[in-house]
Amino acid sequence: MKFSCNKQLLVEAVTNIQRAVSTKSSIPALEGIFIRAKESSIELCGYDLELGMTTLLEGQTEEPGKIVLSAKLFGDIVRRLPADMVTISVDSKNMTTIISGASEFSIAGIPAEEYPDLPAIHGDNTVEIPQALLKSMIRQTIFAVAETDAKPIHTGTLFELKNNLLKLISVDGYRLAIREEKIPSDPDISFVVPGKTLSEVLRLLKDDEKNLSIQIGSRHILFTIDHYTLISRLLEGEFLDYRSALPKSHTTEIVVKTRAFVDSVERVSLLITDRMKSPIRCVFEDHEIKTSCSTPIGRANDQLEAEIQGANVEMGFNNRYLLDALRNTETDEVKVQLNGPLSPMVIVPKEGNDFLFLVLPVRLKSE
Repeated sequence: MKFSCNKQLLVEAVTNIQRAVSTKSSIPALEGIFIRAKESSIELCGYDLELGMTTLLEGQTEEPGKIVLSAKLFGDIVRRLPADMVTISVDSKNMTTIISGASEFSIAGIPAEEYPDLPAIHGDNTVEIPQALLKSMIRQTIFAVAETDAKPIHTGTLFELKNNLLKLISVDGYRLAIREEKIPSDPDISFVVPGKTLSEVLRLLKDDEKNLSIQIGSRHILFTIDHYTLISRLLEGEFLDYRSALPKSHTTEIVVKTRAFVDSVERVSLLITDRMKSPIRCVFEDHEIKTSCSTPIGRANDQLEAEIQGANVEMGFNNRYLLDALRNTETDEVKVQLNGPLSPMVIVPKEGNDFLFLVLPVRLKSE
């Protein structure tokens, strides 16, 4: 095998593909990047048995062939090469030579036959959606994906496609995030995509109106984003019945400037550390939100203006969960709905229903 390609394109491809490579595996080939030189393009692939990523880049191939190279070593080498072009050749014993300018490396490769095949997608449910739109939807829900796997299904985001409406739902036991958008689609279908997969999809998506394609199979999903494809297993199990978790009514409604609320919570959170945890106390009354916090190192109080209708209420929140929800609203003003001190806080847009965030309160000790 022998090919030449642009160094910068190779570095970008290797950096992205490396994130899908297994860091520790009983199959040594999975700790490598699979490289195949075709007649007019170079294919790179990373796979950790749950998530697989492939890409094609332009190159000049003298001899087609394939090889697997250590992802860490290969990545470190290509990032430090001095010239604009790279030539890579492999001999019959899998010794791989990498030449760029005055630099030359020879490293041992792994036979490509030892690399497992990526799964095939069975099923013809395909959806197309603008990249910028899916990027916004994932960004506004991924913060609420569960990090621990007490219920593995909740380490992913539920996608619901019904009546030309796409909904993304994430939940972790302390908060819930829902984002919806109208998109034209034929199938009515629901599936759960792992949070790790969505993090990688998010990195590849651009802020433009160019479409990406999503192909949904019975056990796997395939994202095609520009010249990258990402295949992932789907999570199986019973996702939370999120509709029954949503409060049916509220006794207090607040309209508040998002940035002002975030700033206030951030200020009183300065006294909270990993070792000194304490809830943020929020008092909603007299067209003001008063925030406060007390830890062994001190006490902080702050307040901001808000439009408040209904009963006064005093509640406690985990500062990180409250901030995550407020920061991900992506709107200047939000509507906050409360139903007493022990019911969840609901955060929705001032107008419309693009998103709904739900944050569970924390019991406050009386002062």
